Amino acid sequence: MDLPQRSDTHEVLNQTPPFADINLVASNEPLLDALRANGLTEQESLIAAGARWGTAERLELGRLANENPPKLRTHDARGYRIDGVEFHPAYHALMRESMADGLHSSTWEENAPEPPSPQGHLARAALLYTIAGVESGHVCPMTMTHAAVAALAIAPERLKDWLPKIRSRTYDPRFIPFWEKHSVTLGMGMTEKQGGTDVRANTTRADPANGDEYRLTGHKWFMSAPMSDGFLVLAQAPGGLTCFLMPRHRPDGSLNGIHLQRLKDKLGNRSNASSEVEFVDAFAWRIGEEGKGVRTILNMVQLTRLDCAVASAGLVRMSLALAMHHARHRSVFQKKLIDQPAMQAVLADLALDTEAMTALAMRLAKSFDGAASDTMEAARARVVTPAAKFGICKAAPRLIYEAMECLGGNGYVEESPMPRLYREAPVNAIWEGSGNVIALDILRAAERETDAALAVLEQLAGEAWGLPGVAETANLIQTSLRSPDAEARARLIAERLFALAATAALARSGPAEIAEAYATTRLAQPPHMTGANPLGQAAKPLLNRALSPT
Repeated sequence: MDLPQRSDTHEVLNQTPPFADINLVASNEPLLDALRANGLTEQESLIAAGARWGTAERLELGRLANENPPKLRTHDARGYRIDGVEFHPAYHALMRESMADGLHSSTWEENAPEPPSPQGHLARAALLYTIAGVESGHVCPMTMTHAAVAALAIAPERLKDWLPKIRSRTYDPRFIPFWEKHSVTLGMGMTEKQGGTDVRANTTRADPANGDEYRLTGHKWFMSAPMSDGFLVLAQAPGGLTCFLMPRHRPDGSLNGIHLQRLKDKLGNRSNASSEVEFVDAFAWRIGEEGKGVRTILNMVQLTRLDCAVASAGLVRMSLALAMHHARHRSVFQKKLIDQPAMQAVLADLALDTEAMTALAMRLAKSFDGAASDTMEAARARVVTPAAKFGICKAAPRLIYEAMECLGGNGYVEESPMPRLYREAPVNAIWEGSGNVIALDILRAAERETDAALAVLEQLAGEAWGLPGVAETANLIQTSLRSPDAEARARLIAERLFALAATAALARSGPAEIAEAYATTRLAQPPHMTGANPLGQAAKPLLNRALSPT
């Protein structure tokens, strides 16, 4: 009996073409404007990087690395401990490309002064912002390796051994002693079960052995990037909580006492391994003085917080680019989505938040570049960094969801990058201090350096002066800082300081009508749901700038 022949029931129409082979920098007019406004006029190398990171191949690596998460291998076939983590080839490919671009080291190049005083934060921030939207998991070891130099600078002997290998741009994933490798990466192990954010509650014990050598015993609830070549950890030495550098291998070449217990099953950041670990008489070098561990590690934390803000802005930017791409190609009710007023209102509002985040992230990176020679830029970096991390990172999940909704069901399924962006969004708001911790840090900074904090506030207001709501917002922040219940107002202060700093950044980098729209809808009046804010004359330029042709 002849069976009926199967055939296609219909031709597939009205589907958006793949988002691929798009220059992620050249198509981002707000980013280019922010870079120019902050003095980075040489943009050719960044535009070339934007082309590389926007290829179909590079975007596919991001998907593969997250669909094939790392695996823990505690023992070999003979029963010996190996405490290793296996990664998919896509992860290694992303690490190789990011290291080739200098994401882990570009501010610490060999021409930097000694002790290292990093430069080039603005260019690196633009690169990080771009790469984070492609794949954020592998960015974690890049961020920690970059920031670790700030802590290691306190220990010149250790820095002398590690910095040349940190500076190398040749990725070397081999699991061998660091001194035998072409390059190294570094991770962190700070938090413990009983303390979490309260690292002073740590119980890991550090027993002196010889000089700056110690033996550590204890448990870390989170240790990031466990296949790194070394880790900055906190432990209780005889003189109090102290910072240590713990290599994966002891000086004799044997495996160190770092026993991986499990890999965390995380909401997002799936390509990157985060572990729970036991230290069993683990060898480590002391970094800084005993009892000064928090102060030592804060040199690193300031840099990682900048990366949190920049990377979250990059995630939001990628979600907007995907939504714009979809709206330009998808028709509904006989009209392209981009031509429908309701969709225009949503996309323009998303673009407004994205422009503000981009402008603020780049302006903040400029402050890091100027901090060594300009006391005002140094104060601005100290005060604005936690506010930027608070505002950008906490808004990211909400904004990425709105962008996902622009795609409808196509944005909800795993074939789309949107679910990965959405799952990734919360981590930067949690890592290196969740919302309350960050908000309270602003209060402490203002208490320690009252004059500097007020000067920064005055500078921000001055840069945005004349825009709606600026004077009132600056007065509210100042009054709240001086209030007897300032701690209860900590989130209000952080949120308003973020909005004011974003307005000031937009005022110097974007079209005037965009800065005015942001001030009107985010400062002068309470913001409405995305798509419900009156943007006036700013709507059209926001849409035109959201995803430029390349």
